[in-house]
Amino acid sequence: MTESNGLRQTQGEQVPDWEKRFRAPRVSLPDWAEDAPDRSLFVSNATGTYELYAWDRSSGEQRQVTDRPNGTTDGVLAPDGDWIWWFDDKDGDEFGVWRRQPFAGGPDEEAVPGLDPSYPAGLALGRDGRTAVIGRSTDEDGTTIHLARGDGGAPAEIYRHRESAGVGDLSHDGSLIAIEHTEHGDAMHSALRVLRPDGSTVAELDDTRGGEEELGLEVLGFAPVDGDTRLLIGHQRRGRWEPLVWDVATGEQTDLALELPGDVSAEWYPDGSGLLIVHGFEARSELFRYDFAERGLTEIDTPAGTVSGATARPDGSVEYLWSSAAEPSAVRSTTGRVVLDPPGLKSPRSVPVEDVWVEGPGGRIHALVQKPAGAAGPLPTVFDIHGGPTWHDSDSFAAGPAAWVDHGYAVVRVNYRGSTGYGRAWTDALKHRVGLIELEDIAAVREWAVASGLADPERLILTGGSWGGYLTLLGIGTQPEAWTLGIAAVPVADYVTAYHDEMEGLKALDRTLLGGTPEEVPERFEASSPLTYVDEVKAPVYISAGVNDPRCPIRQVENYVERLEARGAVHEVYRYDAGHGSLVVDERIKQVRLELDFASRNLPKP
Repeated sequence: MTESNGLRQTQGEQVPDWEKRFRAPRVSLPDWAEDAPDRSLFVSNATGTYELYAWDRSSGEQRQVTDRPNGTTDGVLAPDGDWIWWFDDKDGDEFGVWRRQPFAGGPDEEAVPGLDPSYPAGLALGRDGRTAVIGRSTDEDGTTIHLARGDGGAPAEIYRHRESAGVGDLSHDGSLIAIEHTEHGDAMHSALRVLRPDGSTVAELDDTRGGEEELGLEVLGFAPVDGDTRLLIGHQRRGRWEPLVWDVATGEQTDLALELPGDVSAEWYPDGSGLLIVHGFEARSELFRYDFAERGLTEIDTPAGTVSGATARPDGSVEYLWSSAAEPSAVRSTTGRVVLDPPGLKSPRSVPVEDVWVEGPGGRIHALVQKPAGAAGPLPTVFDIHGGPTWHDSDSFAAGPAAWVDHGYAVVRVNYRGSTGYGRAWTDALKHRVGLIELEDIAAVREWAVASGLADPERLILTGGSWGGYLTLLGIGTQPEAWTLGIAAVPVADYVTAYHDEMEGLKALDRTLLGGTPEEVPERFEASSPLTYVDEVKAPVYISAGVNDPRCPIRQVENYVERLEARGAVHEVYRYDAGHGSLVVDERIKQVRLELDFASRNLPKP
């Protein structure tokens, strides 16, 4: 076996398309410095590991900023363009400190001496690249927010609370700090507070109402104009995410009342004259410009598919990261050009996605289906369940599902209750009967897949990562007759132990979802834990887990595996030295190859 340009070759064999999709260099949407727009920061897997890169647009020079065995993706470019801040954790455990490096290169330095390691809870940088508002989360302190002046003095604590919170933004002149907090105890619905640099409060906005009707708010950013006290925020007052402008000095709220059916996010145009609108609806997205003077929307032409990020440049053009299920991602511009086109291997296409709507116990369920071109059912079918849980599958390029399709499987992805993008009521339905609600929706789509002739009922695989891995283990235990195999990546397997071992922010989310701690509502944790049903599992099960994972910690996975072993159940476990997934391309390919091999060996032949 030889390695050549990062491509695996065996005795001259051509690298299969599924593997090329993982190996092909890809890039994120470049972030750019507000006061030096020719300086940008992006993430790429060009070396085989996802790392941060600096890009000087004026010269065309690109430079790798970070180089760590397990990769780096958390980085922020300062407004002046002189500094790159990046988060340094240990082997993917997400617990560490911020470091910084000059844009032109040079040694890294600890960005804020005096702050102990923590989980990150947001970062906002001042225009000088050294002043910073840093959010921290630890089991001991809850959330703390600190102001560092960059003058060598000790950072000042300006906020502290046991519940989760995070840094939203720092105003253009540095005089205002917006934070999101959940002091009311509901980690799914944040309230907003605006502070002065000394920690005193300027303004509050809270849409939480208690009970089942709490509404959330989010910080989208201060106006990019010196002295402007307008803050762009997201709200849920009409049952979906929409933007409004809140003047934190006067209290005036300008509701844009956009007549769009889906969730809407926004960011400022650089001169503050308008907003770049991203509208997501039924697993696809589109772009608009909102002009404050005209008080109207103008559509920005983009291909059908998903825009996973967009930014307006000082010249008025818009750059956006686009893909579809069939077409690999690319950073495009409204000028008509591809902004970043990494050299080397190009990713092969995949097959388009088909939309399916299925009536379920909580309303219509949207599912996305891919199958091999020209294939007729019934097919071996993979139900690939997304994580989150507050996330959704979309018409976007994904190498994992494409690999299953290449091997002859149909792939079904379900946007179950709890998923985003279908209104607040759909997302907020996920409470108290956690896991069981999602599985009701997955079961309804499974019924459709079998009845329609798509899926072979004797060859059904339930799989997913993170929350999708959790639903996989819970599903094969609570629906043992429905699934032929279970393949779970970085899952919650023992909910009680997971709660006690996970990072503090996720404890807050679990308390919200289940209505308390394991000691306060033990019956809910028991009903929602895969470990409760492990003795009912009939399907062979494959589990992969990162030994440094702070989100789905390894101890609770081992508890589940021990119970499988005690029963003599058919199972395989793969443990790897990283956190919640891997940023190393070879490692990710290894994991997919192991999953495909497990399915090939354990799935009944037609």
